[in-house]
Amino acid sequence: MNIKSDKSEERVGDITVRQFGALCLRSSSDGPEVLLITTRETKRWMIPKGWPIRGLRPHQVAKREAWEEAGAIGKVERKRCGRFRYAKLLADGREVEPIVDVYFLKVRRQKKRFPEMTQRSVAWMKAAEAARRVKEPELKMLLTAVAREYEVAEEA
Repeated sequence: MNIKSDKSEERVGDITVRQFGALCLRSSSDGPEVLLITTRETKRWMIPKGWPIRGLRPHQVAKREAWEEAGAIGKVERKRCGRFRYAKLLADGREVEPIVDVYFLKVRRQKKRFPEMTQRSVAWMKAAEAARRVKEPELKMLLTAVAREYEVAEEA
């Protein structure tokens, strides 16, 4: 599964605004679940994501963000599973639309204590429910595609 945006890349000056995110998955007794977190400032539902980190490949950044923002530990896939954009207000007042490359992370365990635990809420849910909760249209599409894929797999 790979959902790509048709839009051209957002640029600030001479740089493309890019982030990397983890679509965290786990198995539960009634089927797979995805992890959503709240953003620090607006408290809207989102997946763990962050800015590039020197020395880390994109999938490694996604894995680190899942740990820092949600305490999720697991195996991250190296291949991007999708991408989305969202509106972001920078500290200097500029609004940009980062492109977030998304990587699946199969969560093996979740720590109760993690770096941003006091700044965010964390919730596991079915992908269809996650799609209803997020506001970003392209992330909603990605989660809907995940929900469809798992519903077909569960019915087979």
